[in-house]
Amino acid sequence: MVSRRRVAREFVAPPLTRAEVEALSARYNEPDWLRQARLAAWEVYEALPMPTTQDEPWRRTDYRHINWNSAGVLLSPNGGRFDDIPADNRRPLLGDTQGGMLAFVDDKPVHAELSAELSRQGVIFTDLHTAAREHGDLVRQHLMTHAVTPQHGKFAALNAALWTHGVFLYVPRGQSVTLPVHSVFYADRPGAVLGHILVVLDEGASIDYLHETLSPTLTSDASYIGVTELIVGPGAKLRFVNLQDWGRHMFEFSTQRARVAADGQLDWITGQMGGRLVKAFMEIDLDGPGAWGRMSGLYFPDDAQFMDLDTQQNHNAPHTTSDLLFKGVLKDQSRAVWQGMIKALPGAQKTDGFQANRTMLMSKEARSDSIPGLEIQANDVRCTHASATGYVEEEVLFYLMSRGLPRPEAEKLVVDGFFVPVLDRIPFENVRERMMAYVERKLLGEV
Repeated sequence: MVSRRRVAREFVAPPLTRAEVEALSARYNEPDWLRQARLAAWEVYEALPMPTTQDEPWRRTDYRHINWNSAGVLLSPNGGRFDDIPADNRRPLLGDTQGGMLAFVDDKPVHAELSAELSRQGVIFTDLHTAAREHGDLVRQHLMTHAVTPQHGKFAALNAALWTHGVFLYVPRGQSVTLPVHSVFYADRPGAVLGHILVVLDEGASIDYLHETLSPTLTSDASYIGVTELIVGPGAKLRFVNLQDWGRHMFEFSTQRARVAADGQLDWITGQMGGRLVKAFMEIDLDGPGAWGRMSGLYFPDDAQFMDLDTQQNHNAPHTTSDLLFKGVLKDQSRAVWQGMIKALPGAQKTDGFQANRTMLMSKEARSDSIPGLEIQANDVRCTHASATGYVEEEVLFYLMSRGLPRPEAEKLVVDGFFVPVLDRIPFENVRERMMAYVERKLLGEV
């Protein structure tokens, strides 16, 4: 009798090649320094193994069910249009005005605007290919050099080698920008989307920036392999809002990291709503005395969605402050993982670091893993963490229903109140309203 043993699927790499790196660089007529950087990153990519559940950061994230034959194919530009993007995501952020707007459908730029006011201030807000050609010295200095590097991991290296489109935002020294800028990555075909965000604020500069990634739900698997780099100079102030609403076919693998110099301030708000599987690394490095970083997040998986959010607050200098608050609601059979770490390196005295993750379960089948952590190598610090997970209290719902509210309305009121501390940190009223409406639709199973 022949025994049958079940063989587990392997963690395989997407079917991408060095030839595609060379072809992509040639398509955009990139400068030689960028072509060489891409090829060097490809060498790093090939040398690194695919992450598996044997690796601690990936221990709870099994993505072997992805179909790379669909999700690992580079897209070529097609006839995408600005109007393909949902109207709410194209609206100006402040009434009828905003400082700038960039939009992409798949990897194609479909809209670009920059106000005269920001142009006079010397702000650069353009797609990354254009920036590499027209502002090569500035881009070369910061692109994948000291925020995210190819050595950060297999998917970071793949993005460095094959990013297909991106945004470059630069605010010159001392410029306080009052009008916000806005960008959208919209993916409407199966395949691999490799987007890149590079933000550089020079000394004393300030700006607000909203970036959105979204797609409809398609019939085949797709992947978003993204990198975000936020570089905040001495005394500079950046408020960065990053909202994700992928369709249920999307697998996201993203690496996001910020470097904050002395007396710089970063207020980073993230919203994770969509996708089939999300693995996101989000990291803040406080590099100089007086640096301050706050990271706020909300996430709302339902059905069988899976989200693994890995955050890190690195205190690399004395007298630095970090604060993290993540809040999640889980429905149906969804699962979420939050892994957080505060690190205080040797010499980082007077560090003040805090992190909290709070999760509300709306189903007995939903599961949340919350894993805070501290790594302290200095002896004069205040670093603390908090974590709480629980079900929606039936007593609270009963009270609201006894006052005449139907159960769905009562649940919405509870969830709204739960998310408000994070939503209130989004500085754009119409975006807050849009997020609240989305939460309501998700509670009702309408998305």
